[in-house]
Amino acid sequence: MAARNDRNMDISASLVVLLNEKHSPEHLQVLKTITAALRDEQFRETVKEETFSGLLQVLTRLSDDLPAAAGDAENPQTATLLLQLAAECFRAQRTSCVQNTRNQNLLRSLGFIGESVKLLTFLQNKCSNLWDGKYEALRCGIQFLGNLAVGNQKCKDDIWKNICPNLLLQLMRSDDEKMLDYTSMVLHTCLDDAKVEELSEPQNIPLALWVMELCRTQPNLDWTVLIATQHFVRSSALVGSMYSVMSHPERVTLLELVFAHLKEEESEDIGVPPDLACLLANCFQKGCGAVLTLATGSTSSDEVLQEALTVISLLDVLCEMTSDHKQFMFLQDHPDLLVTAVELLKQVHAIGKASKNIFSAAQNFSTSGADGDSSSHSPVVSFKAHLIRLIGNLCCGNAINQDKVRELDGIALILDNCNIDSNNPFISQWAIFAIRNLLEKNPQNQALVADLERRGPVDYSALRELGYQVEERDGNLLLKTVRKDP
Repeated sequence: MAARNDRNMDISASLVVLLNEKHSPEHLQVLKTITAALRDEQFRETVKEETFSGLLQVLTRLSDDLPAAAGDAENPQTATLLLQLAAECFRAQRTSCVQNTRNQNLLRSLGFIGESVKLLTFLQNKCSNLWDGKYEALRCGIQFLGNLAVGNQKCKDDIWKNICPNLLLQLMRSDDEKMLDYTSMVLHTCLDDAKVEELSEPQNIPLALWVMELCRTQPNLDWTVLIATQHFVRSSALVGSMYSVMSHPERVTLLELVFAHLKEEESEDIGVPPDLACLLANCFQKGCGAVLTLATGSTSSDEVLQEALTVISLLDVLCEMTSDHKQFMFLQDHPDLLVTAVELLKQVHAIGKASKNIFSAAQNFSTSGADGDSSSHSPVVSFKAHLIRLIGNLCCGNAINQDKVRELDGIALILDNCNIDSNNPFISQWAIFAIRNLLEKNPQNQALVADLERRGPVDYSALRELGYQVEERDGNLLLKTVRKDP
């Protein structure tokens, strides 16, 4: 214990000397000694408040001296030394917070957050990129904020007040990969439900939008993806605010992240609010007609193509939401969603039959078609299959929707899509799934399918090729597996 007290006294004395002398390379060694001492867990737990007070005075002095050095073009080495000192001061602060709530609280109460943010703001906005050591100091300062925030709500709240949105956005626009990574980590650490809601406010939306832009342009940056999937998608207010001002490529990125979150989340509470599901359903209903423009093979503008791709992504998300996620089955009752899906399927199917186009059925399973174009590159690959999947999901155990599809003449339409189609992989399986859901405990639908088979307007050969046949039993129509001869 005596040795640790002596160490505290030595460090405090060295800080006093540092504060009373002109900056010199020897001061850098003093700060490195303090950083090394703080790496010792036992010393870190017993470091005195006056030691931190001295360190804060050093930081404050550097914040005051660096702007003056910035204006002295004749002595760039002075600025370089000050940046080295700033980086080492941040390292000492960063190290003192490692798994130590006491020190986190001490640094917060002493005012380290405000002074650190002041210096970081200068380094980011006023300090020349040509200065040696600028990025090292910025990285260490950002890491300090990250360590200060970990597991400490008061520190998180104070950091957030000081850096959101302006400094956060400035740092996240940096070309320095490490700075971007560290800043994203700080944002992720600070976020909670209340702060996510704050991001939906007009002055904060640019920060949220930039996070999404990084998800689109730098998908390997893990922190921004985690921010979007663990925080953003849990707020219908934020997603609604972003979606209304996003470009279509940005919307596709958002929808892809929502889809990935739905696929990967195993718990019953996925965290995606019902309001967001309704918002996406409304967006699909409002814009779904854009996909029909792809039938011509050439769109009038890139904007039209991007709008169609957004519709396709919306459909993917709605299919996933209504598949094995009980919390989203209220979408079965969403006004006119089923009607929209059936009517869109009618239009797509009719366009595909009217002439050879992107919606036409094909049996081309080679790498490329006769014209050398690969069907797998088509933006609407599986679109019809997913429409049928959505219809099947919306009819699962729902007699009202089963009847509605029959009234819309949708049953024959789905049966007509049981043929294998290379442009719509698994369309036969989704058609069978939809028919099963339409027939379940619904005598009127069963009678209709039986009548269709007797009149022969629907080709059942595809069903038979897949090992199924329609069979009437005790007044009910069933899909029965056919045993194939060995």
